[in-house]
Amino acid sequence: MKALILVGGFGTRLRPLTLSLPKPLVDFANKPMILHQIEALKEAGVDEVVLAINYQPEVMMRFLKDFEAKLGIKITCSQEREPMGTAGPLALARDKLVDGSGEPFFVLNSDVISEYPLKQMIAFHKSHGKEATIMVTKVEEPSKYGVVVMDDATGAVQRFVEKPQIFVGNKINAGIYLLSPQTVDRIELRPTSIEKEIFPAIAAEKQLFAMVLPGFWMDIGQPKDYITGLRLYLESIRRKSPEKLSIGAHVVGNVMIDPSARIGSGCLIGPDVAVGPDCVIEEGVRLSRCTVMRGAQIRKHSCVSGSIIGWHSKLGQWTRIENMTVLGEDVQVKDELYSNGGVVLPHKEIKTSILKPEIVM
Repeated sequence: MKALILVGGFGTRLRPLTLSLPKPLVDFANKPMILHQIEALKEAGVDEVVLAINYQPEVMMRFLKDFEAKLGIKITCSQEREPMGTAGPLALARDKLVDGSGEPFFVLNSDVISEYPLKQMIAFHKSHGKEATIMVTKVEEPSKYGVVVMDDATGAVQRFVEKPQIFVGNKINAGIYLLSPQTVDRIELRPTSIEKEIFPAIAAEKQLFAMVLPGFWMDIGQPKDYITGLRLYLESIRRKSPEKLSIGAHVVGNVMIDPSARIGSGCLIGPDVAVGPDCVIEEGVRLSRCTVMRGAQIRKHSCVSGSIIGWHSKLGQWTRIENMTVLGEDVQVKDELYSNGGVVLPHKEIKTSILKPEIVM
């Protein structure tokens, strides 16, 4: 079985982290975002993953070669020479996806994090026997999204309504699809939207069905949603595989700490924190609702909340980092400074406090 992951784009919403790595390789819960998806696809029976990419393909493939061997899954690249939208990449990768077997294939947006009930999706797709299945998720404010109007009893998709001002439903496209090979025949080799051009046409022929996603869902393509997604992911891990979470006197709530990280005495970590490999957290540090990426160092009595600390960054002692501050790779913050929503580019040294949200060049 095959799958296509849409990894095109420059990841501008997640800068400055994507100035160092392509967005799918940015760490989420201590491993690259895209690896969460590849592992879920492998578990569902996928043996070949195609990456539809137009930005730094050589970096992506070089990084993923190790995982290809470890997971026993073939990973190939379909490179776009121009942005092809969300459907054009399927036409571009036709030869890789369609092999004459008639077997359906997965398509995933690389920003999406969930529990990936892909085996359930395969069973649902087989049960209705139509051309395409999309995953949908329920939201509290459907007026912000494109809503999928469907028959709740059968799952048949009736129509799509963009940002409805009156209530027509509360389910939106979750960015996970299972498509039959004939879907590719509908797509021209040009920039095309699968959501606005292809799916409405399939729905009009009564060939599109939707499965409601169980569990959590989040598009983690921007810092605020990344932090929310981390909370939802760690809560899911606590319910399904609590042994993967950290325990100890310094841990409160759902926390994931890599075994190679060093934690000082008197720290208080949690809730909703991921501390990556080779990090050094000195004594008396307070961490909550944040990610500290590989090799970062936080000196004693500092406090980080609601923020992302990039790879190999160093915080001086008695620093306070909060309100969706994002430090890029190798940022140095001097002692006793404060950051309120600062966005700091890689390899910068911060010598004065950041008192309001701003980008530090």
